[in-house]
Amino acid sequence: MIKELNEEQIHSMTLEQKDEWWLKNVYKGDMPQLTLRSALTGMILGGVLSLTNLYIGIKTGWTLGVGISSVILSFAFFKLMDKLKLGTHMSILENNAMQSIATSAGYMTAPMMASIPAYMMVTGEVIPMWQTFWWIVVLAILGVLFAFPLKKRFINEEQMPFPEGYAAGVVLDSLHSEDGKQGMFKAKLLMSGAGVSALIEILRADAILTAIKMPFLALPHYWDEFVYKFATPKILGSPLKDLTIQFDTSIVMMGTGGLMSMKTAMSILLGGFLNYFVLAPIMISNGVIPEAKFKAITMWALWGGAAIMTTSSLYSFFSKPQILIETFRKGFAKKKDKKADPLEKIELPMWIFAVGIPIVGAITIYLGHVWFGIHYWLGLLAIPLVFVFTLIAVTSTGLTGITPGGALGKLTQITYGVAAPGNVTTNLMTAGITSEVSLNASNLLMDIKPAYMLGGKPRHQAVGHVLGIFAGGLVAVPVFYSLFHGDVSLFTSETLPLPGASIWKGVAEVLTKGLSNLHPTAQVAAGIGAVAGIVIEILNKKTKGRFPLSGVGLGLGFVLRFVDAWSMALGTLLFWIAKKRYKDQTSFGYRAFVENQETLAAGVIAGGSIIGIILILLENAVG
Repeated sequence: MIKELNEEQIHSMTLEQKDEWWLKNVYKGDMPQLTLRSALTGMILGGVLSLTNLYIGIKTGWTLGVGISSVILSFAFFKLMDKLKLGTHMSILENNAMQSIATSAGYMTAPMMASIPAYMMVTGEVIPMWQTFWWIVVLAILGVLFAFPLKKRFINEEQMPFPEGYAAGVVLDSLHSEDGKQGMFKAKLLMSGAGVSALIEILRADAILTAIKMPFLALPHYWDEFVYKFATPKILGSPLKDLTIQFDTSIVMMGTGGLMSMKTAMSILLGGFLNYFVLAPIMISNGVIPEAKFKAITMWALWGGAAIMTTSSLYSFFSKPQILIETFRKGFAKKKDKKADPLEKIELPMWIFAVGIPIVGAITIYLGHVWFGIHYWLGLLAIPLVFVFTLIAVTSTGLTGITPGGALGKLTQITYGVAAPGNVTTNLMTAGITSEVSLNASNLLMDIKPAYMLGGKPRHQAVGHVLGIFAGGLVAVPVFYSLFHGDVSLFTSETLPLPGASIWKGVAEVLTKGLSNLHPTAQVAAGIGAVAGIVIEILNKKTKGRFPLSGVGLGLGFVLRFVDAWSMALGTLLFWIAKKRYKDQTSFGYRAFVENQETLAAGVIAGGSIIGIILILLENAVG
């Protein structure tokens, strides 16, 4: 059973007290963690799952978390090996180290669906494959280094949920539980949630059901498709479905909502409502947004949403700087002046951060200049921007499991639109630096979360993350290049739509003449968003967190599709209702939906994602 601090302890205990509590109650000592088999399994699974992320990213512009999928796949494999007497099953921390490697491999594909193809489209030139590999590897490692000094603040002190990481921890605990009936109940609940979610994904796979001559079983992708058979509901002339105001039949995002707080989920929903029900229809009807499509809407809405996230995250962070200051003070103080750190021997040592960031940062600046023509001073400017945006990304990931890499990349683009107007390639590749580094930093902390929950060593997670970077790069980069065979004209085609890269390219072109080409309404939205983010955080501080809005959540609502914002909020709401309804601790409802909320939500996420991966591969083969 996972032992955690309660809300009162989180707010009342000092960092040292929390670390001592963790060391006494959670830490599992020298239990096997980063072993040869966990490393090899993670690299193999990560390489395979990186192709899935690459495929999804090319089609949709999104990346998916593969941690839970890899956990269950590796657990099942080694359990089978154990039954066949061909080996023993993994320890819980081995399985966790494996998922860290696999997750890292999956996420490192992000530049190949954004900045890299956008750069090739703008220049018409193909970046050599070996340059792409090393560029992505260097940025990902820089992300790992930026995560080091933030772990104490966001995980040890703030105890942020990091939903996807939390889900992985709950799944691991359920799978490896030896607690008799309770362990079996958790496993059955996990598999039930996974089974329902997986079945829904199968019934949504039109191409597969048609191929096996069972199209009559198909579920619509959205429940509201039934409405459009009789009418086309609109807001100011824009169909709701074109505004992404739909009701998804998939329940994976509802499962994600089950791992969020009510405050965060409702803030996301409010942001989505303001954007898609009010602002976007007005802007479309007035010609500011050219059409009622997600890509066009987000090109306008991201400025206000990103501004809210930026000021909210920065104010929240710098209003409580003592943890970061204390971390640096401990890291650089003379030994005799140091307070004893209970976790000194297992935490990530500060000297690696202090030495690594200048070295890897210098390599990044040099490669950016030699390969992409980024002037040295402009490359140097990207490094402090990386730190600022990493704070924002980690806050968002910690609260919601979503890293707003795209939105933060756009903030870099607007910064360089001022610093280097007209330089499209610099605009794209510097944005790629901040987006990729912040993404990897956030993912490392996401990976450390289950290790913290289960009593693992943070150092092993960092090493595993680096192994995953190389595993994903060695597999995904060659496959990416094989998809277009050096023909850049295939980008944005039906085969390789690359919507994420199209948005990056579009923003860069808008900013070639500086801010003057950004529509005045977008400038106003950014200004209002910046003020709103600060006001929300001031109110949160004044009310000690009781103010009902989250700045990061509200901003995210402007960047996400409304269908995703609504699904997550609905998942949060359903579990909240369950807590109000089921009070008897012996009842099935309480045990399933209250006591084991995270287990059920994790099962829903795991089942949908695993089957989703399989169906994507099958549909690709059928197509």
